[in-house]
Amino acid sequence: MKRHLKRLQLLLWAGILLAGGFAAWMAWFAFAAVPLKLNPQGVVDFDIRQGLGLKGAAQVMADAGIEMPPWQFALLGRLAGKDRNIQAGSYEVGADGEQVTAWQLLQKLTYGDVTQTRIVIVEGKTFRELRAQLDAHPDLRHDTAGLSDAEILGLIGANESHPEGLFFPDTYLFARQTRDLLILQRAYHGMQRRLASAWENRDPAVPYKSPREALIMASIVEKETGAPADRGKVASVFVNRLRIGMRLQTDPTVIYGLGTSFDGNLRKRDLLADTSYNTYTRGGLPPTPIALPGMASIEAALSPPKTDLLYFVARGDGSSVFSRNLEEHNRAVNKYQRGGK
Repeated sequence: MKRHLKRLQLLLWAGILLAGGFAAWMAWFAFAAVPLKLNPQGVVDFDIRQGLGLKGAAQVMADAGIEMPPWQFALLGRLAGKDRNIQAGSYEVGADGEQVTAWQLLQKLTYGDVTQTRIVIVEGKTFRELRAQLDAHPDLRHDTAGLSDAEILGLIGANESHPEGLFFPDTYLFARQTRDLLILQRAYHGMQRRLASAWENRDPAVPYKSPREALIMASIVEKETGAPADRGKVASVFVNRLRIGMRLQTDPTVIYGLGTSFDGNLRKRDLLADTSYNTYTRGGLPPTPIALPGMASIEAALSPPKTDLLYFVARGDGSSVFSRNLEEHNRAVNKYQRGGK
């Protein structure tokens, strides 16, 4: 009997020692700095796709240059109860000599501490140019490839039938391999919010029947403004023209109507050719926006300064000269466009 008890005691102590050794070994693995094989950019970056799981994530990290046994990392995650909490996304470690432990990596994966990249949507772009920018971005997933504009609008939940002007110009941060549709959706809802707010705070005297008409005007102001300080006056010229039934006569609308056939040279015959976007031949606003307006242009269109200006002409340095009547305007044109004095 004593012999059996002694044997049990030895087995118990052996188990305790083994468990302690295993715990110490795992603790050392969890909290020791992991060797990193940095890429030419000086980091280790990797992508965890949706549904990959802990074991697969561990192998992806090892393949990317995080030099630790994948099975041991997976075991650590299971023991910590975090094996079902892995978040998909793009990750980066090792920047600026940063050291990282297996435990920190596990925390990073379970908290979704993803690396973000960005895209800058600039004021004045057309939707065609925006699509080309999205298509060229290396960190986006290009789900819109091959889709029509109408299909894209349907997928992002837009009610409009034409995409021009509907996306707010801004800097958008996102994790790599984000769907380009999500960027468009964010930009669309961003524009809806800002336009609605500006419409609620508009000057009640502006001659628009709807926020859409204001957006159309804002896009014209965006394309016609060379110097930010002139934006309000540019808006006031067009608003004044609308009020008195005078044609807007703005080149950017004609250029937009020409589409891809525009070669950079606007000719007299283009100004005379009647299209729905030719504001020389047709009164009122064109049927859609002609570009993406920024917030400053939206605010200028909805709250223009009170002026009696009806004309403006470019000086050649980005700014414009504004006139109240045709006689003043012709003098300005002669001076700044025709080289007269």
